[in-house]
Amino acid sequence: MIPAEYAGNERRKGQRALAHIPVRIAHEDGDIVTETLNISRSGAYCQVNERVELMTKLKVQILLPARKNQKRSKTIHCQGVVVRVEPAANNGRFDVAIFFNEIAQRDAESINDYVGSCFEQDHA
Repeated sequence: MIPAEYAGNERRKGQRALAHIPVRIAHEDGDIVTETLNISRSGAYCQVNERVELMTKLKVQILLPARKNQKRSKTIHCQGVVVRVEPAANNGRFDVAIFFNEIAQRDAESINDYVGSCFEQDHA
């Protein structure tokens, strides 16, 4: 349930693209391979097949697809923290929000450029 003071208020600072991007999440119990449901320069939202506890520290590897004027995809390595975990709708999986707490500036900019290009493509 969303507290009344947050209802209807968007707290995210950056644009978020709805995108299915391959991601590998490493934590102390092993690796999870999945894909994002959406992504921004500061975090990602994805669905996983096992519960990951709130505030779990993760190593994240993202395979950012090639966009216009790029020949190859780009692999981004960063660290994140689980900031939200919710059971997914009737499938035994979990929706997980990850905040990128350690990411190189150039990698954050690459994600931001990707997100921006998604909006450009949608409005072209």
